[in-house]
Amino acid sequence: MTSSKPVVLHLGDPVKYNLDLYERFASQFTIIRPSEEERQRDAFMAALKEKRWGDFDAIFRPFWNSGGEMGRWDRELVPLLPKSVKVFARILYCNGATASSEAVADTAIFHILAVFRNFTWSQQAARSGDPEQWLDAHRNTALTAWNPRGRALGIIGLGNIGYTIAQKAYRGFGMKIFYHDLVRKSEEQEKAVEATFCPSKEDLVSRVDCVVLATPFGGKVLVDAELLKHFRSGSRFVNIARGKLVDEEALVAALESGHLLAAGLDVQANEPHVHPKMPQMRNVALTCHNAGGAMDTRIGFEWLAMENVLRVLTGQEALTPVNKHLFPK
Repeated sequence: MTSSKPVVLHLGDPVKYNLDLYERFASQFTIIRPSEEERQRDAFMAALKEKRWGDFDAIFRPFWNSGGEMGRWDRELVPLLPKSVKVFARILYCNGATASSEAVADTAIFHILAVFRNFTWSQQAARSGDPEQWLDAHRNTALTAWNPRGRALGIIGLGNIGYTIAQKAYRGFGMKIFYHDLVRKSEEQEKAVEATFCPSKEDLVSRVDCVVLATPFGGKVLVDAELLKHFRSGSRFVNIARGKLVDEEALVAALESGHLLAAGLDVQANEPHVHPKMPQMRNVALTCHNAGGAMDTRIGFEWLAMENVLRVLTGQEALTPVNKHLFPK
């Protein structure tokens, strides 16, 4: 397959929102959209081996929830890409995660408020239609509810999302920010939110009133029974990262014992199934992995995907390169 224009492999759904940008995108590149059948892992790998789409220059996936039928881009799959590929996800990977930072951080704030103010208890009572439950919540939630202002918030993973949470919590509620990450933020970034770096997860959770998990899934449980022992008694936990980062049995045990006062979870370990005890627990706030689910996010993912490809293939700097720092100067 030959073309006078750079060739872009478009995976997943068609562009829906940034139509003007796509018109410019399509005028500059030759777009190839593999069918859903061709995107299944075995079929996709076979097509790459036989060079069905020729020496394409970039891979474009505008939505996180479509176009990923081939599964993991691992050592089995990546070497099959033609050497001509310059952009994806020598290959520059650009992701669209920054498009969801605002929405995910807002959801984290929702859960932080819920676990500090006992809002799940109040919501359950109000929705029950039972006057006795309503009066019970009205009279008694205040006994264990606190304003977040001045409280210590610990964030595990201070990437784009974690830092946005820190900004909102610090500027909006005057919370004291502590964090743990593999890479420490710059002095300027720490100063902007008065953040204190903690060298270990154990050190972090022992110093704060609420822990927010905002780190990518690395293939293993991060919050287990052992780490939960280090949490302050009566502290709170929020997870807007991945459900499989948490041992839910250990979390439920910590909540039932009172060691943890409350938890707010946008994600669960066995989605779409929720731990059977949690829906009945009035100290657990639950949402259905909706943290990034805003129209702003969908539009932003789509826009970033096209802009990154456009910029790299026209000799400009990518907006959200993941591994650019690893390239030789």
